[in-house]
Amino acid sequence: MAIELISVKIQKPDEVNLIFGQTHFIKTVEDVHEALVSAVPGIKFGLAFCEASGPCLVRWSGTDEELTELAKTNLQNIGAGHSFLVLLLNSFPINVLPAIRQVPEVCGIYCATANPVEVILAKTDQGRGVLGVVDGSSPKGVEQDQDIQSRKALLRKFGYKF
Repeated sequence: MAIELISVKIQKPDEVNLIFGQTHFIKTVEDVHEALVSAVPGIKFGLAFCEASGPCLVRWSGTDEELTELAKTNLQNIGAGHSFLVLLLNSFPINVLPAIRQVPEVCGIYCATANPVEVILAKTDQGRGVLGVVDGSSPKGVEQDQDIQSRKALLRKFGYKF
């Protein structure tokens, strides 16, 4: 059996955060949607899920039409069964990850970030599977005192106490 390695970039605006993970059941769309709106009232998001059996459709939901369309398009491009993607606007993954992790269907999270993401896939005769992700860029050095001050200032700007 031949295995082909593929890299697919997740397309999104810079200000959009994402959560990419693996799940296992068609009920995922409803349960993740409910978890998101319960965690952050008024949240703007798009959600898509690749069904891995039966009709093998990209299932979807969301509160923002553009983010929902973008989530569907990205998951069609990725095409890996039981993967899901949440695109968030004006909210951070840290605000919703605990709720998403509590969804019984969610098996794991590959990444939660605003960085550019490439999904590394293995393609076989059966389909595609996620091997991992490239989240952002490689380190360019080690933080110094001024970098620590900048990090702390950014956290305060976001409203996190540190």
